[in-house]
Amino acid sequence: MSLRDRDLISIQQARELTARAADAQKKFSAFSQEQVDAIVEACAKAAADNAESLARSAVEETGFGNVPDKIIKNTLAAVNVPRAIRGMRTVGILREDREKGIVEAASPVGVVAAVIPSTNPTSTAIYKTLISIKAQNAIVLSPHPTAIKCICQAATVLDRAALAAGAPEGLIQCMTHTTLEGTRELMRQREVGVILATGGTGLVRAAYGSGKPAYGVGPGNVPAFIERTADVRKAVADILAGKTFDYGTICSSEQAIVVDQTVRDRALEECRAQGAYFLSPEEIEKVGRLVFLPGTHTPNTKIVGRAATTIAEMAGIKVPGATRVLIARLEPEQVGREFPLSAEKLSPILAFYAVPNLAAGIALCRRLLEYGGLGHTCAIHSQYRPAILEFGQAMPAFRVVVNSASVHGSIGYSTNLFPAMTLGCGAPGGNITSDNIGPQHLMNVKRIAWESRGVEHRTVPADQRLSGGISGGASGEAMTNSPQSLPANPSPRETGAPANAHAGSASPGPQGQKVAGPEAAVAATSVDRAAIARVVEAVLAGQGISRGSGVPKVGPDAAGAAREISNPSSIAAEIAGRLFSSPAKPKTESAAAGCSPAAQANPAQTPSVPPPVRKPESPEKPVVAISPFVSENDVRRAMTRSEKIFVGPKTILTPSARDLGLEHEVFVETEAGSIR
Repeated sequence: MSLRDRDLISIQQARELTARAADAQKKFSAFSQEQVDAIVEACAKAAADNAESLARSAVEETGFGNVPDKIIKNTLAAVNVPRAIRGMRTVGILREDREKGIVEAASPVGVVAAVIPSTNPTSTAIYKTLISIKAQNAIVLSPHPTAIKCICQAATVLDRAALAAGAPEGLIQCMTHTTLEGTRELMRQREVGVILATGGTGLVRAAYGSGKPAYGVGPGNVPAFIERTADVRKAVADILAGKTFDYGTICSSEQAIVVDQTVRDRALEECRAQGAYFLSPEEIEKVGRLVFLPGTHTPNTKIVGRAATTIAEMAGIKVPGATRVLIARLEPEQVGREFPLSAEKLSPILAFYAVPNLAAGIALCRRLLEYGGLGHTCAIHSQYRPAILEFGQAMPAFRVVVNSASVHGSIGYSTNLFPAMTLGCGAPGGNITSDNIGPQHLMNVKRIAWESRGVEHRTVPADQRLSGGISGGASGEAMTNSPQSLPANPSPRETGAPANAHAGSASPGPQGQKVAGPEAAVAATSVDRAAIARVVEAVLAGQGISRGSGVPKVGPDAAGAAREISNPSSIAAEIAGRLFSSPAKPKTESAAAGCSPAAQANPAQTPSVPPPVRKPESPEKPVVAISPFVSENDVRRAMTRSEKIFVGPKTILTPSARDLGLEHEVFVETEAGSIR
């Protein structure tokens, strides 16, 4: 089978599994909190019962780590994680703050695309599955190609337990054919709501570039500082326990020991007594060439997760059979690419540095983190609280483990941190969060909020109502009038109301109704008759009638009508009376022309005023937005919405977008030129 065939099979499987998972999640979203919790507990129990068999499968398939430690990691995922999330609400109403008037409700993200590494395959599969279904999501696992068998075995154990507990079919699925292209296709699927990416830097970057929300992790280059007040024997024991745990496959395991000069000799003695082998300068060169192959900056997979004695043999070095770790003594300035053993090694190999004081220790630990572990984890061993706090605040790491093995502390095994196999590194590490990832990161929270402060309701002054919002000021600025600007207690002279009337009280409205609130305040204010007169003059001028010119009329009332029109005050009084004293009536053509009530009552006497001639408006040309860049996602979005994408000669199309768009006739060329 060719590489292209494997890619096509993997891509097709990613699409099919995602579609099935989406259907299952829709059904799962109707489950209650109790039903969801029952499924989580059933899956956790099944995983715990199979912790040993899954550990053996992982070691046999990948060759990384050892069975006893992988059992512990599987147990952490199957026992500690469910214990931490037991009682956590993830369905329906989460919490309510009656004082603030806010109710928070859970909303699942849908389908979780979970990329699983080969270094921690079964434990990561268990952990990601449990936190995903706890948040009422479906999950599709994409295994590392070298760990497909054991990861799919873990997924099968979990899926069977979920189905037995009543879960819909397709809620937990695992790809059996994985390639890089297939994994990328999984991450790009429309049904995928979020990506949990655990793996190499390239894979994490691919997750971030998929256009989907993604939780990735960064590398860890963990320094462990032994301060002068530390219990040196326990500190060394913790460091070696962390470094040898599953042979260093967890990225939060220690990579360097940094000791205060005053306790250097005791630390060296304890390291030798507890199974460390110190490399000579020549042996440091040999191991360095083995750990990092020429031209590479990631550990050689042949030494990842292997025992110290195995690595020594591969490097051509003779060491005692009881050797647990290999240690390279380096100078404080020996940090960087020229010194391979100062980087993350994912194996039981440590660097050893000595510094004169706390300040120098902080500076060196910062340099080690900046070289390859920003935002991840560090450790300090000390009995002096001020030193611990100073160290912790100065470190560019978001897990500072105190007096414990860094790997056990960071994953929540020996500390009260949330138990997790995905550890965020925050902005310094290029991640969206610095948390240990849990169900709370795999759901959205909607907030239902009641009004707590009244909204200011602005009223429109009378002259703006008549002029359609046209300002009477020379500057053209809109006039506003808020309730606060009205008189608190206008006098009868100002309002024209009876003496016992006051602002804010109910006032007579149309057809005898009572009007209260801002409307009553507006009705109670005095009318600016001069402003109304100006508006009326503008309306009459638009009809060709100038001030004092009069309108030809028929009948005995012609002279009176001419006097009314030539007297803006009388017209203003009439309009004001209609607006503020009479019920609203629909406008007629005669009223729009400025005729008096007498003229309206006798249509035969109504003057014939021709309407103004309007120039025909030419239809506007439709505006077409030409897309400067089109991706495959843009084409798929247009297909689902039955839309077209307008392209021109300068439009840039990705190859996949071009092929898909031409196949489904999505593109519309707006100018001469070929599609690129």
